[in-house]
Amino acid sequence: MFKLAKYLKPFSALILAVILLLFVQAISDLSLPDYMSDIVNKGIQQGGIVNAVPTAVRESTMNKLTIFMSESEKEAILGSYILIDKTDADYEKNLKAYPILAEEPIYILNDIDESQIDNMNSVMGKALLAVSGIDKAKAEAKDGIIEFNGTKLPANTDLFALFAELPAGQREEITESMNEQFTALGDNMITQAAVLPIKEEYKAIGIDTNKIQSSYIIKVGALMLLISLIGAASTVAVGFLSARAAAGLSRNLRRDIFTRVEGFSNTEFDKFSTASLITRTTNDITQIQMLIVIMMRMVIYAPIMGVGGIIKALGKSYSMSWIIALAVIVLVGLILVVFSVAMPKFKIIQKLIDRLNLVTRENLTGMMVIRAFNTQEFEENRFDKANRELTDTNLFVNRIMVFMMPAMMLVMNAVTLLIVWVGAHQIAESAMQVGDMMAFMQYAMQILFSFLMLSMMFIMIPRASVSAQRVAEVLETKPTITDPKEPMSFDKVKGVIEFKNVSFRYPGAEDDALKDVSFKALPGQTTAFIGSTGSGKTTLINLIPRFYDVTEGKVLIDGVDIREVAQHDLRDKIGYVPQKGALFSGTIESNLRLADENAAKAEINEAAEIAQALEFINEKPEGFESEISQGGSNVSGGQKQRLSIARALVKKPEIYIFDDSFSALDFKTDAALRKALKTHTEESTVLIVAQRISTIMNAEQIIVLEDGRVVGIGTHKELMEGCETYQEIALSQLSKEELA
Repeated sequence: MFKLAKYLKPFSALILAVILLLFVQAISDLSLPDYMSDIVNKGIQQGGIVNAVPTAVRESTMNKLTIFMSESEKEAILGSYILIDKTDADYEKNLKAYPILAEEPIYILNDIDESQIDNMNSVMGKALLAVSGIDKAKAEAKDGIIEFNGTKLPANTDLFALFAELPAGQREEITESMNEQFTALGDNMITQAAVLPIKEEYKAIGIDTNKIQSSYIIKVGALMLLISLIGAASTVAVGFLSARAAAGLSRNLRRDIFTRVEGFSNTEFDKFSTASLITRTTNDITQIQMLIVIMMRMVIYAPIMGVGGIIKALGKSYSMSWIIALAVIVLVGLILVVFSVAMPKFKIIQKLIDRLNLVTRENLTGMMVIRAFNTQEFEENRFDKANRELTDTNLFVNRIMVFMMPAMMLVMNAVTLLIVWVGAHQIAESAMQVGDMMAFMQYAMQILFSFLMLSMMFIMIPRASVSAQRVAEVLETKPTITDPKEPMSFDKVKGVIEFKNVSFRYPGAEDDALKDVSFKALPGQTTAFIGSTGSGKTTLINLIPRFYDVTEGKVLIDGVDIREVAQHDLRDKIGYVPQKGALFSGTIESNLRLADENAAKAEINEAAEIAQALEFINEKPEGFESEISQGGSNVSGGQKQRLSIARALVKKPEIYIFDDSFSALDFKTDAALRKALKTHTEESTVLIVAQRISTIMNAEQIIVLEDGRVVGIGTHKELMEGCETYQEIALSQLSKEELA
């Protein structure tokens, strides 16, 4: 997988942008449970009152509160408030235009920063709880008697005045004892408990508490909506950029694979099957593309969410952290089980796809043969076997993967129930707020989803890794036929071809296919090759354009070793017509222009006429614009050969190679084509591989091959007199009278 990492380099900017956006998205998602907790705790339960420091307090209430403060605390608190009366000009302004009902002077909180409020929060909260506690005790007094400091007093006694008259040491001792009880609650619970007396104070002053609550909920809700929109925009941007980077990577991989395959010699094509190369270029790269998209979207996001979720959850309740740990252990165990069962199957899926492609391709290309021999049922069974193997493997893997979702939902629902059960007990004990429990629940889900996302990524990695290895195999395959570092050039190609003691052996073969072959082919002459099937005719011809390189000896053109010149320069001088005519989807004209895209219309017509193709081309309504299907499947074998010959003629090369290119032609067309060809190629070197004696009888030089060796060279007459192998081939096709 890492071998292909260099292909991500052009997309570094996109990847960096994705990482930054993922941080924004993760921070947005992690912030929402906090704000939801604030709405529940502060907006609903606390009525929008966010701390225990009231913005306005009546003078009488402040006097009660300061009784329970030390001198330094009292000084700090009073220094943060302004005492105003209804007679003051700024009375309404300081109360922020709230309706004023209180008749007595009021303390208004100064504009102070958050740190000062945090320092005052605990002091004011404890004082408010102390005052509220005394008021509540007086209200609930039985028989009009209340106990204070060990003394039973009438319930209407001014306990605050009585408390203020106690000695300082005794007062501080009682206050400290009360504060210890309040401190055990924690700051959040102190604030929540202090909200009720603050609300009562606001109502007494005339402040609309409903307005405070609605204002807070709307403010926090709007902020949550904004954060959600930012997170959504980040998600869309991440999806777009990651898809763009992954698609660009797959485009570059396909381009490089195609470029590399175009440089392959027949040796490399023998190593990789066509079906395998198609799978590697399509399905394998698609697997890599899917993994890149998922990795870019999850490999950064999931750890941020997991780590951030754990930190946030611990901030809400450290005592319930064991629930998350238990859930993660169960989830990781589940993932490992699935991983171990499904992983071996992932590794064989790509090979099964190769096999299915191979069988499908063979069936489609050999459809006529299958029908001719009535083997449809056999081929259906063969295809069904390959298809069933792939289907069964995919179904097995998918069933395992499908098991993940209900198992995950079971774990998540169990975690939710456990959090609610434990959290409810903590809420009942005033150790936790409802909003914090809800936020903890959401963070737990985020943590579990993070592990699930990572597990899905790690499950996809092995399959994509196999695909990446298969793609890398193609990209890392060095072509056996390469251009020299300092190539020579042809001064002026005449077309003299010479084989000097050439031997050739296919890779992995035990014996040579060609052994010590030597001959010379001259311009203006036709050199023909004939021999029994498997004698090495096509192998010999393939050495000239360097489809293979010789094992021993040299192939020379005008005295230059073809291995010393660039492949492009070499093949630019050759017009090659293969044994099996290959046409491409397009039109007749586009196929002929493959040899020379700048060829004039007259040159194309002339080439078609020489190749005896003009007759059937003119019979078509569109003429040269007639459509050609892939592989030339909509024209006959003879028409395909004639178009292939015409394509080579359009090129006007110095060397023509016809590899058994007349086999599908009838004798009349064959004779007419060779006669026209003789005139057109009179200054070129013509090499013909043929099975029919009639095709090569008039060649200036005939080379007879048997088991890879040259057993005869000469004209037809000379070979009939002195080459037994040639005589056997000739007499098997024609009578003595015809040969004479």
